[in-house]
Amino acid sequence: MSVRPMTDIAESTGWMAGVDGFRNGWIVVLWHLSTGTVRRRTVNAVEALFDLPEAPGMMGIDMVIGCPERAEPGGRACDRAARQLLGHPRGASVFSPPAYDALQADTYSEALRLNRASGPDAPGLSKQAFHLVPKLRALAEQMTPQRQQHVREVHPELSFYAMNGDAPVEASKHDEAGRTTRMRLLKDDGFPDIEDVVASLSTAGLGRDDVLDAHAACWTARRMHEGTAERCPPTTEAAPKSAQGLRMEIWR
Repeated sequence: MSVRPMTDIAESTGWMAGVDGFRNGWIVVLWHLSTGTVRRRTVNAVEALFDLPEAPGMMGIDMVIGCPERAEPGGRACDRAARQLLGHPRGASVFSPPAYDALQADTYSEALRLNRASGPDAPGLSKQAFHLVPKLRALAEQMTPQRQQHVREVHPELSFYAMNGDAPVEASKHDEAGRTTRMRLLKDDGFPDIEDVVASLSTAGLGRDDVLDAHAACWTARRMHEGTAERCPPTTEAAPKSAQGLRMEIWR
């Protein structure tokens, strides 16, 4: 399978979008195809992502789309493939999503029980993954196979991997050296004001890494529209589907 340009949607609006979740909501970065204009904003609820006034023709979201029916050690095939590409230590940024039923849990103990009950070899669930459950659940409620044609899962470290000549960025995004490298890559790929933007948007609830990740997701959204993006698993292979009919894939 190869991604085809979304001319029926994107050309009518010209906007691409990248989205990353943060503690108080979602940060959205929008890029216009013909003018190169960039807009940034935050929204509180996932529903607002699908009601943006720009009506982006392609959206990359740094959040799991297509949780498996049964949790497996190492996660989905696309998670394992992403870790293999990124290697150590960047591969550790790709977490294994919970089973779909675990998204209904309101407590960590309940999520842990549901995840382990999803299959004979189903693993536990980290507290880090559980903290994402509200956003995972909200997004899952909005996603359909039809919507997935222009709303797709991305991973920022895979985006930076592609920007960096198919090589992982060695330094962590939480370190100054890692942030500097990622800002340089974004600056070279269409976001010349990224340093000022990171400085101005970094607030108590919105971290510098959130800002960088949303821009990286937007960069991949542009590639998906252009038909140059790659994915895990490779586009030469059919992506497995969740019980809800969603392709389990990660784009870069």
